[in-house]
Amino acid sequence: MTDKSSEKNITVNRKAQHEYFILQRFEAGIVLLGSEVKSARQNKVSLVDSYAVVENGEVWLYNTNIALYDQASINNHDTVRKRKLLLNKSEIRKLIKGTAEKGNTIIPLRVYFKEGKVKVEIGLATGKKKYDKREDIAKRDFNRELQRRLK
Repeated sequence: MTDKSSEKNITVNRKAQHEYFILQRFEAGIVLLGSEVKSARQNKVSLVDSYAVVENGEVWLYNTNIALYDQASINNHDTVRKRKLLLNKSEIRKLIKGTAEKGNTIIPLRVYFKEGKVKVEIGLATGKKKYDKREDIAKRDFNRELQRRLK
């Protein structure tokens, strides 16, 4: 398992746990430009509506918004361009096999720094139905009430 002490979260996809069942998690590197890394250091990354797709044996991240870096000159980046994720062939094969099943998708769960490099935790996920979401909310409320009474 990874050592969490050397990791610094940039952003977390909070809706992912609510909207999806996470079947499997992967750690991927991401190909970024210099101005994108500097924006990431300022925590200006948004994973809202982001998803990943396997195309021609490569994994690409779509709709991830990395804000413009203020100090960058004319060489600034496009904020929502597609970005390549770096994974092993075996991991890519698992993602291809997983997304071949109906209803499965690849979503980014969080973006973080690990040993100075930007990493993306992606998850092979399947969407939750409305009743699954209600069930989760009921469990969370029950546990919260239980904790209150134990205090």
